[in-house]
Amino acid sequence: MSAVDPPITAVREAVTRALIEDLEPLGDVTSALLPPGQQATAAFVAREEGVVAGGSCALETFRQVDPDVEIQWRVDDGAAVDPGTEIGRVIGSLASILIAERTALNFLCHLSGVASYTRRFVRAAHGDARIWDTRKTTPGLRALEKAAVRAGGGRNHRGNLSEWVLLKDNHIAGMGITEAVARARERWPARTVQVEADTLAQVDEALAADADIVLLDNMTPEQVATAVQKRGGARRPLLEVSGGVTLQTVSRYAGTGVDLISVGALTHSAPILDIGLDIVEVR
Repeated sequence: MSAVDPPITAVREAVTRALIEDLEPLGDVTSALLPPGQQATAAFVAREEGVVAGGSCALETFRQVDPDVEIQWRVDDGAAVDPGTEIGRVIGSLASILIAERTALNFLCHLSGVASYTRRFVRAAHGDARIWDTRKTTPGLRALEKAAVRAGGGRNHRGNLSEWVLLKDNHIAGMGITEAVARARERWPARTVQVEADTLAQVDEALAADADIVLLDNMTPEQVATAVQKRGGARRPLLEVSGGVTLQTVSRYAGTGVDLISVGALTHSAPILDIGLDIVEVR
């Protein structure tokens, strides 16, 4: 298992749900018309430039449909592809290949789209700041989409509400940043404590409260640069930009000296990468 692979339990669960959705109650009534025993070879082919992700989901789809189908991958998750690049081959029962085709492609195209979109943001940041995701993910697919972000060169923000404390404006409205951080330290002493700051005054309070990460929410690049100056040469807290960052603005934010830029669009708005499954031979 590589660093860009999702947990196999998440892969199996997602694929099982997807196949139930596609095949109940009668299975593939069209593929049932094919001659029994007919064999074929098919190729996954990229139709456009991008980054591959979701290979484990495609593999699991064919395994669940027919464990006798053989998959031969030409490229791994995280690899860049051009139009016409053969990503892998599928060899086995033609009926089984066609039954699994759409579910496998749904995962492969969507997750490759997330990886490809992430790569565009990473490149636009020019290495000046790390790009990471958010919890704005497709319900039930978070682990898969976060793996796709890693395949695209991005990093993962917290995976769920249990991983660390993130004090947003609604959390601190009734107690203020200083008290909120103190309560978090008392109750969860081993957890990362992150504070959302909407103003530079809140940045000052978060710095004084010794937060681990300060989220600079919907600030201009100029405000972010000021927040970086307030932190000075210290390595902590980490400073994160969040809110409406686009491919057109990410380089300006990255150039301020901020550490992290979170982009919800990586998972909630990434277009698919166009990938097809072409029949190469029928036997």
